[in-house]
Amino acid sequence: MRGIFERKSSVILIAIFCSVLWGSAFPVLKISYEELQMDPDDVIAKIVFAGIRFLIAGVIVLGFLLVSRPKRILVTRRQFLVLIILGVVQTALQYFFFYNGLAKVSGVQGAILASSGTFFTVILAHYFYKNDRMNWKKTIGLIAGFTGIAIANWGQELQLSFQWDGEGYMILSGVTSAIATIMAKELATGIHPFAVTGWQLSLGAIILLLIGIPQIGEGAITFTPFGWGLLLYSALLSSIAFGLWYSLLKFNYAGEISIYKFIVPVSGTVLSSIFIPGEQLNLFIMLSIAMVASGIIVINYKNKQTQKRKDISTS
Repeated sequence: MRGIFERKSSVILIAIFCSVLWGSAFPVLKISYEELQMDPDDVIAKIVFAGIRFLIAGVIVLGFLLVSRPKRILVTRRQFLVLIILGVVQTALQYFFFYNGLAKVSGVQGAILASSGTFFTVILAHYFYKNDRMNWKKTIGLIAGFTGIAIANWGQELQLSFQWDGEGYMILSGVTSAIATIMAKELATGIHPFAVTGWQLSLGAIILLLIGIPQIGEGAITFTPFGWGLLLYSALLSSIAFGLWYSLLKFNYAGEISIYKFIVPVSGTVLSSIFIPGEQLNLFIMLSIAMVASGIIVINYKNKQTQKRKDISTS
C-alpha cells in the first residue's frame, strides 16, 4: 500500500479523486435538501441532518483506525478536551454555517464560496507563524481568489446578490474552517491524524444532534430510500477522502499534494451544473472558477527544493 501512496502517477490520481469527492458534496447536499423535503429556512433540520452525516463519517474513520492501529485511537484527558474544542469549532460551528448557507445559495456558488477557507488560512498563518509570512506570490493568489469569490456573487442571474444567511454563512464557514485549521495544528500535536478526524467529527456531530433533536419539528425531514442513499454517500465521501488525503500527506510533501485542491471548486461547480436542475455555468461563474483555482494553485505552488527545506524544518 505504501507504494501506491508514493508512486507519482497514483498520488496524482488519488489527490484528484479526493478533490472530486469533496466537490461532489455540493450537488449531493442540494439534492438531499429537496429529496428530504427540508425547508430552506429550517435551521434545526439542517443541524440534525449534518449531525447524522458526520456521526456516521466519524464512526467509520474511528472504526478503520481501531482495526488498523488500535492504540492510536486512545487519547489522554487533555487531548480529549482538545478534540472536544475542535469538534465544536471544526464540525459543529463550521457545518452549522455551511449547511444553512448552502440552502440559500446555488450549488455552483456554494462550491466557489467554500474555497474562501483556503485563503483565510493563508491570512491567519501570516500572523501565527514566522516562517509562513505573506509574500508577493501569496498576495497575488489571495487577490485572484477573493476576486473570484466576489465574481461568484453575481450568480446565475448576472446580478449582484448577497444574503447574510446565504453567502454570508458560506464565508463564515470558510473563516471557521481557517481558524480550526490553525487550532488543529497548534493543539492536536501528538494525536494521530485519523484519530483527530474521527473524534472531532463524532464529538461535533453529537453536539449538533444534542442541540437539534429536542427542537426538530415533526416532518422536518422526510427520509426516503434515495435520501438515505444520499446521506450515506455524503458520510462515506468524507471518511474516504480524509483517509486517503492523510495517507498521501504521510508519504509526500504537503505543497505537492495541496495544489490539487484547486479541483474542489472546479468539480463542485461542474457537478452542480450537471446534476442540479436549473443551475448552469455562465461567463461570470467560469471566470470565478478560473480565478479561484488560479489563486489556490499560486498559493500552494512550491518548487521541490523550497518544499523540501520547509518540510524538513517543520518535521
